Amino acid sequence: MDLFDLDEAASRSDKAVSNAKRIAELEKLIVKYQKSYYNGEGEISDAEFDSLWDELKLLDPQNPILHKVGADSGNFEKASHVMPMGSQEKAANPEQFLSWAQKHKYDEYLVEYKLDGASLELQYNGGILVRAVTRGDGSTGDVITANALKMGGVKKELYDADGKLSGFTGGVRGEVIMKRSVHKKYFSDKANCRNAANGLMKRKDGSGSEHLTLIAYDVWATQGEQPYKDEEEKLAWLKKYGFNTVVLKICSNADQVIEYRAKVMEERKNLDYDIDGLVIKERAVNHEDALRARPDRQIAFKFSLEEAVSVVRKVEWNESGATYTPVAVFDAVDLNGTSVQRASLANPNTIAALGLQIGSHVIVVKRGEIIPKIESVVPQEDKAEKTFPVELPVKCETCGSTLVNEGTRLYCPNKSCSKRILHQLLKWVSVADIRDLGDTLVRSLFADKVLNSISDIYKLDEAVLKPYFLGQESLGNEKESLGAKKVALSIQSHRKLSLAKFIAGFDIEGIGETVVEKLLDAGYDTLEKLFAASQEEIAGVYGFAKVMAQILVQGLLENKDEMEFLVKSGTIEVEQGIKQGSLTGKSFCFTGELTTMKRADAQTLVKQKGGSVKTSVVKGLSYLVTNDTSSGSSKNVKAAQLGIPVINEQEFLALIG
Repeated sequence: MDLFDLDEAASRSDKAVSNAKRIAELEKLIVKYQKSYYNGEGEISDAEFDSLWDELKLLDPQNPILHKVGADSGNFEKASHVMPMGSQEKAANPEQFLSWAQKHKYDEYLVEYKLDGASLELQYNGGILVRAVTRGDGSTGDVITANALKMGGVKKELYDADGKLSGFTGGVRGEVIMKRSVHKKYFSDKANCRNAANGLMKRKDGSGSEHLTLIAYDVWATQGEQPYKDEEEKLAWLKKYGFNTVVLKICSNADQVIEYRAKVMEERKNLDYDIDGLVIKERAVNHEDALRARPDRQIAFKFSLEEAVSVVRKVEWNESGATYTPVAVFDAVDLNGTSVQRASLANPNTIAALGLQIGSHVIVVKRGEIIPKIESVVPQEDKAEKTFPVELPVKCETCGSTLVNEGTRLYCPNKSCSKRILHQLLKWVSVADIRDLGDTLVRSLFADKVLNSISDIYKLDEAVLKPYFLGQESLGNEKESLGAKKVALSIQSHRKLSLAKFIAGFDIEGIGETVVEKLLDAGYDTLEKLFAASQEEIAGVYGFAKVMAQILVQGLLENKDEMEFLVKSGTIEVEQGIKQGSLTGKSFCFTGELTTMKRADAQTLVKQKGGSVKTSVVKGLSYLVTNDTSSGSSKNVKAAQLGIPVINEQEFLALIG
């Protein structure tokens, strides 16, 4: 075994230890929160619990915890269920649901509200209730019959509309909920309706159960034939015997399910009870599947704290250099604890693809560490609500040129537009890290026509800069300016740049340092090679596409003369070719705060030693660097999933020497 094999083996060993530690933590947390939930003392939200569950599922898909249901307290007599009461598969977003639907192609999708309460099974013999059993561990639960008989919607005897007693023997399953109006009036001290309902239904003296309601959604006969042919008839049978039932919607395809979910997300605020998603089934009753610990033929399509419905009130256009970027402004919504009311729409094509108008009801998402985004427009049935088309700017507000709308980009084509020039100057100063040449000074020099190009920056000396630091009297007395001297020295000390920084400094739309590094890795590691590359060749580089390749080629052509002048005149020394060093071939992603240096400085160190920096956790990444290595953040979870070592700051410092 050679040295590299040993390193790889050590890495695998470290990863296995790290994973095992995290799995053990997740098992303890899930068991703890399951227990508190089933005993009516829920400590965290469903979304937070689902996050822990999903992380464990990624790290250890066969973990036995994932196939258990939490247990009730030991305060009641126990009884077995007539129907299995296991957990469901979950989809947290449309992508996950569509993935499930690809494997479960039904002629129709029967969609029911997923109630946010506590499961209860009513067991009947000859139409007479004999016991009510909580969910428990999925096969055995607490008998709370006396409490259940006080609840709204629980039928002691099953009579049809003609007053005839049913001979039904079997189980009826439903969800015990507390209505929002009841919670507000009597139990506002409880965190939410679900917690309040769980607590009341488990009281030994039964007090408070009269404030609860059962909504039914399942039934199974243990004697004779089933009193229905399919899932729709099942709900009709429950209604026939006076049960409250879940709302049912029949969709003909998966896309309709997603549209309906968006509609329900908006409507649920007007319901008098909580729902936390939808349950999607096939029409046929599949009892064999229902007997599984985790049925495969149905799925819970959940709502999330990271998505909400809002109304677009206007679209603003942000000007950044040459590009005009649309930003939707909507009614403020809470996403995962943050109030959000703006989201980028990227370009005119995005607006058209969404069918977005002013007044549109939209789904806004903020998943993981991603910035807010409008995912889709909710179809509106109320025609009284007026919507208006989004108006696109036609003229550049600075130079008056007619804007070019390529769909993927709306921009000012005038290279001499003063707004574009100023933005490029500021970008260069930022990328070249000339910190003493501040924004205010750059703007003043530009306004006075002292700066008109990147080349002009390197013509600045103490004499030119003095008037911007000294008053007329001091200038008359020929005083020195320490500020002017400091800026001049700072400019001269930033003449050496990597090729990635050099290209990024020219402010080509969407072409930052990390993007250029992908080109260098692909072999385009000199200025000459970049100039010679065609749009088709650039589009073939990993991380690029037709649009970005077109923008880069166009940007290089526009700036070619000045780029060549800066290099050939010796004004800028560009480090070209693949840099070799102790970190050559290794890549790093940083997340969270560092204590010994700024993140930008750590990234610079990596590049100086021949390594590369990634902005996200991707396959092939060498290390994720974070000072919270046991965090459940999306980057940590993905690193664990891909088998990427997670190291802290001290370990990183040791690596770079």
